[in-house]
Amino acid sequence: MTDRPGPYGPNRRGLLASAGALLAGGAASGLPGAAGSAGSAGGAAPAQAPGRGAAVIRRGDPRYASLLRGDNFRFAGDPDEIRVAATTEDVVRAVTEALRSGRRIAPRSGGHCFEDFTADPGVRLLLDLSPMDAVGYDPERRAFAVRPGATLGRVYRALFTGWGVTVPAGACPEVGAGGHFAGGGYGPLSRRYGSVVDHLHGVEVVVADRADRARTVVATREPDDPHRDLWWAHTGGGGGNFGVVTRYWLRSPDATGDDPSRLLPPSPRELKGYQAVWAWDERMTARAFTTLLRNFGTWHERHSEPGSPYAGLYAILSVARRGGGPITMFVQADATVPDLDRMVAELVSAVGAGTGVEPAVDHRTVPWLHALTWPGAGAAGDMFSRRYKLKAAYLRRSYTDAQLATAYSWLTDGSAVSHGGLLFVGYGGQVNAVAPGATATAQRDAVMKVVYQTVWTDEREDAANLAWVRGFYRAMYADTGGVPVPGEVSDGSYINYPDADLADPAWNRSGVPWHTLYYKDDYPRLQAVKARWDPYGLFRHTLSVEPRPAP
Repeated sequence: MTDRPGPYGPNRRGLLASAGALLAGGAASGLPGAAGSAGSAGGAAPAQAPGRGAAVIRRGDPRYASLLRGDNFRFAGDPDEIRVAATTEDVVRAVTEALRSGRRIAPRSGGHCFEDFTADPGVRLLLDLSPMDAVGYDPERRAFAVRPGATLGRVYRALFTGWGVTVPAGACPEVGAGGHFAGGGYGPLSRRYGSVVDHLHGVEVVVADRADRARTVVATREPDDPHRDLWWAHTGGGGGNFGVVTRYWLRSPDATGDDPSRLLPPSPRELKGYQAVWAWDERMTARAFTTLLRNFGTWHERHSEPGSPYAGLYAILSVARRGGGPITMFVQADATVPDLDRMVAELVSAVGAGTGVEPAVDHRTVPWLHALTWPGAGAAGDMFSRRYKLKAAYLRRSYTDAQLATAYSWLTDGSAVSHGGLLFVGYGGQVNAVAPGATATAQRDAVMKVVYQTVWTDEREDAANLAWVRGFYRAMYADTGGVPVPGEVSDGSYINYPDADLADPAWNRSGVPWHTLYYKDDYPRLQAVKARWDPYGLFRHTLSVEPRPAP
């Protein structure tokens, strides 16, 4: 999950304030391990010496508590040890030890998972990949090598300063590449350049396909690669399912030659951000509210086809609860997009049409790297506690009238929950130029993503906040068993915004399994990959792919 809206905007406590801080969403070249020998012809990568920074941290160690939690303080595991890995070989050793001891292992790169995948009580060995953060160019593969512990901010800086290129990933700079890439990855440039995985050339993965030891496998998108299925599973199958990714290689599929500056999309020189703000006051009636939301969806229905001149616009509509802030639309784009000001003015006018409420509009132009690595784009909450619950869905079109009315009701219900609301995130464009089966990212005709969220800081407020967001979500999908079953309006959900409730019959009464909501028709193929590369189910979590039983 799932990708901040812009280079500026209000910075209040809460995800809505940063309009998607967790949605998603470095050094220059020449870093150790970033290039060079990436694997033998048979697909197995050579071993590496243990790296500096590798460590084994157990209870009682003063470092243990600081490394225990990820970004969401709702979850904290109790592993026997935290293994900090600095090289691929460190990972191989850790996975081998987990196999031999029968202990469950969970890899973590940035720690921004929305659920307890790495903090489940069953995890006995937490594998911290944060030291593996090199980013560089690999001339042998004519692709950019990115280690899983590299944050998106580091990736952007390295690609920009070294070669003036980028990837259409999320806009929260602290998110780790490890999980973000494997789940599909999208962000401010995706409507123009597609998902991150549309530029994924290969992966290096430590797998556990034998009972006594782990091994390293390199898999690429090349048609004759015998391990191509493992590459495909990492183009939207989600992290923590098939093994531990220790390196990604990125190169656009239509790129030719060996000039690195032409192998990925060019970085914009400047980013232009716009902000339109509608006040939550007496003028924002139920009619005005539903018209505003409907207009935002309708605009995306009309302007999200591949190649649209409007595909360069990335818009987020941030809808706070009444009393929790205004309704704000953030739009950002490469400042060189032709007729940018005119197109954004048309968008603002279209969204506000018929509401009777005029927005306050502002805009600003900032250097590209400033916008994508600004440290203020981090998580919500405070230094002592940040707790949140997010639920999500893809939209093929705008909400129905009944859903719009439900949204207004829940966002004006007078609940004590103060930092809750909705985010509508622009999608589609070049993302939808790729056939569904070409990658494991199944939703290829959606035009928006929508996120239901609440954030708080006090553990005593857990029950109220969880009840509110769960009730809101269930009410929005009351006609389909409380979840966004693929159909005319909805199209399931995004695995990078995981929601364990979708696997809970108390909240999913649709009869449609959670894996259909995330993977649709791709799930049996993912199961086959799981059965080949992780037959013992060493890598698992609440929403993990299950191996397909042998016939």
